[in-house]
Amino acid sequence: MKIDLYSPQSYASGHPFAQYKWLRENAPVFWQEEPNGKGYWAVTRYKDVWDVDRGFQAYSSEPTIMIQDPAANEALGFGGYKMMLMMDPPQHTAYRKLIRSEFTQPLAAGRTPRMNVLARQIVDEVIERGECDFVSQIAGEMPSYVIAELLGIPLDDGRELYKLTEIIHTAPEVQVANAGGMAVLKMFEYGRGVIEEKRARPKDDLATKLLQAEVDGKRLDDIEFLLFFLLLIDAGGDTTRNLLSSGLVALLGNRDQLAWLKADIAHRLPSAREELLRFTTPVVYMRRTAKRDTVLAGEEIKEGDKVVMYFGSANRDPEKFDRPDQLDLSRAPNEHIAFGTGPHGCLGQHIARIEIDAILQEVLMRLHGLEIVGAPEWLASNFISGPKQMNVRFTPGRRSAA
Repeated sequence: MKIDLYSPQSYASGHPFAQYKWLRENAPVFWQEEPNGKGYWAVTRYKDVWDVDRGFQAYSSEPTIMIQDPAANEALGFGGYKMMLMMDPPQHTAYRKLIRSEFTQPLAAGRTPRMNVLARQIVDEVIERGECDFVSQIAGEMPSYVIAELLGIPLDDGRELYKLTEIIHTAPEVQVANAGGMAVLKMFEYGRGVIEEKRARPKDDLATKLLQAEVDGKRLDDIEFLLFFLLLIDAGGDTTRNLLSSGLVALLGNRDQLAWLKADIAHRLPSAREELLRFTTPVVYMRRTAKRDTVLAGEEIKEGDKVVMYFGSANRDPEKFDRPDQLDLSRAPNEHIAFGTGPHGCLGQHIARIEIDAILQEVLMRLHGLEIVGAPEWLASNFISGPKQMNVRFTPGRRSAA
């Protein structure tokens, strides 16, 4: 079997599960060649991914969590500054504390009524037409709105910023030169306007709190704030948008499971959501860099080697999950790592779960006769897995009375 986990073509219709399976069985820590790079170790078994993600003493998030190293002369180099994702404890811990309180489970749960309202409004916008692009008009709307409200920016601006994240995640090979870097610069340009607005008229929102926060007695400078802003916009939509779109593909391809869920959605949705997270795994990988010589699954890892964790493969590992390639919405226990694990576990996972539940409930119970029209267009990315566009149709219905 040809193995190429780097090429975006391997993800043209979702995760390359056949490649993952071969690697888990034959080369669980595999040396993957990299065009214009030195190559990296691809880690595909659950246990090994777990150990690397939690082992920050041996595996660093610096200089980046992306496969390619940042170039100092490009927009993504950040001029020596680092995004929180690309820090190690204790620095990472200190910066994470700045926003952690906004994403705790109790505070996230308190946002449930508002998210239910947003979900109802999102479905209301399309229900009378009987058709829509599910990705942009439903799945992408919720996270765009939620992060906009958290940051205290207009909801329509959140939608426009979401479009920039798609460019950032699309493989550079299929875009014009430095398109991702230019999208980052556009986001920074918008963020500078946020800085001016929140400093002039501070409010009770996350953007204001970040501008007033201190790390080691020092307030964030503009670049540090902009990197936080980029992270929140970028990561704020990834999991929800792609889980909802990929999850719908999975549900419509497993009608018996869909019927089971709809028969008692209020009680069955939590386990169904976790299984969809495992089954689809929106974030393909995260990279670490070896801090020292070490051994992983029998392979000798040298200091400075890139070590890349493939979460979609770990979540299909038969040593961890019974019948891993089968969608089982009642699966329990379900210790998937779609959100990562350890110090870098996704900070927004509690909010993402509430967003997912709100949209799934509205979509599955109100859009009757739902079906996908044609083949979904998947995002050309080896980093994020999910449809970029997916047309659906359904029986036209009425807007909510609420």
